[in-house]
Amino acid sequence: MIYYLYELMKDWLDAHGMGFFRVFGYVSFRAILAILFSFIFVILAARPTIRWLIKMKIGDNPEFHHRDLNEIMKQKANTPTMGGILISVAILLSTVLLANLQSFYVYMAILCLLWLSILGGFDDWLKLTSSRRSPDSREGLKFWEKAVFQTGLAVLLGIFIHLHGHTKFTDFPSELRDMSHSLTLPFSKSWIFDAEQQRYITNVIVLSAWPFILLSILVITGASNAVNLTDGLDGLASGIMAVCAFAFMVLAYIAGYEPLAKFLLVPYIPLSDELAIVAGAMVGSCLGFLWFNCLPAQVFMGDTGSLPLGGLLGYIAVVIRQEFLLLIIGGVFVLEALSVIIQVGYFKFCGGRRFFKCAPIHHHFHILGWTEPQVVVRFWLISALLAALALAMLKLR
Repeated sequence: MIYYLYELMKDWLDAHGMGFFRVFGYVSFRAILAILFSFIFVILAARPTIRWLIKMKIGDNPEFHHRDLNEIMKQKANTPTMGGILISVAILLSTVLLANLQSFYVYMAILCLLWLSILGGFDDWLKLTSSRRSPDSREGLKFWEKAVFQTGLAVLLGIFIHLHGHTKFTDFPSELRDMSHSLTLPFSKSWIFDAEQQRYITNVIVLSAWPFILLSILVITGASNAVNLTDGLDGLASGIMAVCAFAFMVLAYIAGYEPLAKFLLVPYIPLSDELAIVAGAMVGSCLGFLWFNCLPAQVFMGDTGSLPLGGLLGYIAVVIRQEFLLLIIGGVFVLEALSVIIQVGYFKFCGGRRFFKCAPIHHHFHILGWTEPQVVVRFWLISALLAALALAMLKLR
């Protein structure tokens, strides 16, 4: 909205000596502004929201299939959950205010945000209402039910993104349009400088529709569920997500700015730089939420926050063709998801024996004797190091 107003009035502003407003034309400025706006919004809205959640008796009662863990976590009973409402609203408002709403990728980001926020909110609500009917029951949506809606969204996004690359960028050479369908492998170059013709030429593996859609499903649903599994300790998911979202804010800006994309030899995706504003809003909202979610947490994000945060991260990775970098940047999320898969598989094939003390893996370390702040801060540090490594790998080609 603000960007649209600027575009509408920029000639008048320049003519009347207010050319300094041209900063709103820069994606980098609006992305930083999105961090600040979403952070301030969550800080201001958190206390009224927490009071409302308490009034509505929307409190969590964490229960695990592990006696020691239940004993450790019992002090968290009745902490308000569904605080992800704050995160989702902050991201939505920041995006609508600051992003270029003429960008197709922004529309799809809003669809992803709303779809998964509603799905997560419904799941949280079912858990809470079932626990009120029966104290021993916390039945929300079954895994396959959530997977159906997550997969449905990922299929839609994959189809629209793939079609958009064919139909929208008709003014670009076909080889440049292919970049929006490319498979970006580690240490590979998306651009090669042709010394004979003195110009850059593309060097990509082009995915047809079905492989592209399948990869979109794996990345978007996988990221959404991985963040959901990580949300188990005070400040853990929100802190890691702030780090990952900042890294993807940088990557989205690079992918949408052709000189930088050529310099760093990564795919150039026109208008994808507007997703830097979405990622910036994710950073600010997570930092604002962390203010109230750090130990001892005054509110939990619940599935209402974790599902859309992970889904958006996966969506941005698909658009800018950096799915493999997502595996590195979100390495802690990947580890959390793998620990659950290993635990379940080992339990089934070994007659009830456990590979970890408890899964996801953050509970394993907690039970081993690490304090909650130790687990959380150490996982934050690992995430920061992985993000730095991923950004450094942009030049290792």
